[in-house]
Amino acid sequence: MTRRTVACRELIAVNTYFVGSRASNLAKAQVREYLTPLRKRFPEVAFIHRVILEGGDRDRKSLLSNVSAVSGGSAFSTEQEAALARGDVDVVIHSLKDLPTANPPGLVLLPPPGREDARDALCGATLAGLPKGTRVGTGAPRRIAQLLAARPDVEVVPIRGNVPPRLKKIKTMGLDAVVLAVAGLRRLGLDDAIDEILPIDLFPPSPGQGALGIQVREGNMAIQEILSTSGDLAVDAQVRAERALLAELHGGCSVPVGAYAEVHSGGSLSLHAQVTSLDGTRQVSGSLSGPLSESEKLGKALAGELIGQGARSILDEIRAEAAV
Repeated sequence: MTRRTVACRELIAVNTYFVGSRASNLAKAQVREYLTPLRKRFPEVAFIHRVILEGGDRDRKSLLSNVSAVSGGSAFSTEQEAALARGDVDVVIHSLKDLPTANPPGLVLLPPPGREDARDALCGATLAGLPKGTRVGTGAPRRIAQLLAARPDVEVVPIRGNVPPRLKKIKTMGLDAVVLAVAGLRRLGLDDAIDEILPIDLFPPSPGQGALGIQVREGNMAIQEILSTSGDLAVDAQVRAERALLAELHGGCSVPVGAYAEVHSGGSLSLHAQVTSLDGTRQVSGSLSGPLSESEKLGKALAGELIGQGARSILDEIRAEAAV
């Protein structure tokens, strides 16, 4: 238990909670974004940020699937979840798209506080303006697959790292463009780097992209009560649908699954999803709508439709290749 009671200058008791995140500038920006309104709402509570280094931060060269295997879980969340389970921190703020769909025992996710733009962006050029043979940088299997499906004539160059270094690779590696998340660019004030926001019907994002993953210990009701005041239930329904679909497909951040849910007036939710082979030559997609209150049921149902179209065989082939 890392909850602390300390005395401030006015001798008023202050509850202190430790907040964990990755070390990147984007992770720190997300912590500031999340904590700023909470600090105003609860001036008597102190939130102290602690940086936790992940396997994917230590190893910027290996395939993410290999880093995840070495980490014993996820390349971008395993160490943070372990710190939370041990009680070293009271809450962890993740990029939700980096989190596996299953919580470790004793940990739970709270509703996220709104959502930044979930779409992907092309930086350096527009999709239509890319000449044949253009070199485009991205390391995410989903982005590679979707890009090759839309533009099979381009050369995809694998890149990894934090957002600013990936942008710089346009010059340092002689690339014509890179694909990055709009959310990360905007949170870092790099909107000017965006040449085109890619259409969400052709480039559905990673499930949960643009949303924060607010993870706490299941029994820590004191911090849950405080953090619940910032949760957005509509966004929670969106990401639950997307992540339920991913879980049903037995996917993760290393497979090319894209999904995006939208909330409509009247309490309905629509979900669009896509599975693409790594070379972009095969693609299955579908959409379903349902009640907001049954978001996870909607995700599972759409996953079933995609499996009926051949999604599982595409994903099984990718996993078989990765295991070689």
